[in-house]
Parts: sequence; structure tokens; C-alpha cells
Amino acid sequence: MNRLSSFLALLLAPLAMLAASPVAAQQTVTVTVEEWTEEWIDGEWVVVEHSGWQDADRTQSSAPAARAVASPMETVEAAAIAAYGPFRVLDDRTAAIVDVTDAASPRQFAALLAAYPDIEVLEFVEVPGTHDDRANFAVGRMIREYGIATSVPEGGSVRSGGVELFLAGVSLAIADNSEFAVHGWMDDRGMGAEDYPMSAPEHQRYLEYYAEMGMAPEAARAFYAMTNSVPFEDALWLTGEEMQVWMGVDSPAATAVETAQPELPSIAYEDVLPRLAYLDLAPAFQ
Repeated sequence: MNRLSSFLALLLAPLAMLAASPVAAQQTVTVTVEEWTEEWIDGEWVVVEHSGWQDADRTQSSAPAARAVASPMETVEAAAIAAYGPFRVLDDRTAAIVDVTDAASPRQFAALLAAYPDIEVLEFVEVPGTHDDRANFAVGRMIREYGIATSVPEGGSVRSGGVELFLAGVSLAIADNSEFAVHGWMDDRGMGAEDYPMSAPEHQRYLEYYAEMGMAPEAARAFYAMTNSVPFEDALWLTGEEMQVWMGVDSPAATAVETAQPELPSIAYEDVLPRLAYLDLAPAFQ
């Protein structure tokens, strides 16, 4: 059993002096911080690690401290003017996705488009995956049908089934400082893609979806093999720059470009066991 204890002592100048000082005045503050870790050994708590520091000459301004930089998720939630399940409307032409898709997502996205028919861009800010890949494909087809571009901004995270949704954009933009994750799928019977022959419909529906989203057959097979290269219990992480290669985005997230067929890394499709999973990865990676 571990227990972390911390002690913080803050000695301030007398309040009377603070009251008499100008707003922009400076004061000297003595700060002492100590931290230690204890373990229960032979019937008693024993300190196994100890650290501390003291800064008797720390000078602080009485002016307000600078605000912490908001995360992309916080920025979107603060700017949203409407919410439909995992989707947020930022303005008449821009929406964002900030959560897992599920069986209700096609209905929610359709309601969003009915209320905001001029949406042109869907930003992928925090997309852990999906609980229903058939519904996820339905949303992807709606994105493509309505001619919506997809974009992953700086700090964006697209994982699992969110990657398939992102592919649906009629044009794609990927920031360098974004991340993607893929891994193997498992169906509701506990079977993975490796349990099915490559001719099975369970494989073909993914390849057909990729083709609908503009991938040539060879590119679709190579991408499917890459995403299947790790088991259900694991994940393959890709940087925004690495995903730019797979998606044929030549410039570093500066401008959305129409879906192209990139020069793909060499992967022997037949040699990779397909184990692509579209599940919510948030508990494992947050």
C-alpha cells in the first residue's frame, strides 16, 4: 500500500502591508514545499522517498496570474452554440465532434444538418471511437453525401472508429501536432477479424467503405492491413504527419486537400492478421 503525503507552508507579509501597497507593487513570499512517499513495512509507515524545496526570496507580483491555455476540447465546448450527441455546432458552417459515436449518432447528425444545412467542415477534436461501427459508417456516408470536409486541428485526437469517420471528408486537413490510433476489431460474439476468411463480408464491408470514401482498391487494402497490424488489446499510434502520408495530405495541415491516392508504405496485406477495432479507447489512453 502506498500513501502520498504533502505539506505546503505559505508565509505572507502582514495583511496591513498588503492593504497599503499599490496594486502593481511586489512582495517577497517565502514558500516551503515538501513531499514524501510512505510504505507500510513491518507494521508501520516508513518514508521511502522524500523531496522538498524552499525559496525564501521568491518575488511575486500582486497582478493577476496569466490564465492557463485552454485545451482544444475546452475551446470547442466554450464556443459551441448547439449540441447533438457527440457533435457540436461552432457556427453556421463549422461543426466539431468531441465524443464517441453510437447507434444514435446518425439520427443526431441528421438533426444537426437539418438545423444547420450550410455546414462545410467537421473538426475532429476528441474522437475516442465508436460503440457501433455500422452507425459510424452511416455517419461517414452522410458526411460524404453532404460534401463536408474533415479536419483534425492542433492537439486533436482521433482514435479507433474515429479514423474511419475522418476518412469520409471530401477534403482532409491534418495538423502535424495531432494524433491517431488504430487497433484490431472484435465483434459482439468475441470474434476478431483473424477469425474470418478474407473473403468474408465482415472484411469486405470495411474495404467497400474505404472505396466509397475515395480510396483505390490497393490503397484500401494497404490501409486496412496497417490498421489491423495490432491486436484488439493494443493500439498503433500515428502522428499527424504519419497520417498525412497515408491520406495523401502533402502540406502540414495548412490547407485541406482533396482525397488523393498517396504513395503508401509497403505492407504485405496478406501477411497481416486483420484485427481492426472500433471501440471507445478513451479509458485506456486518457
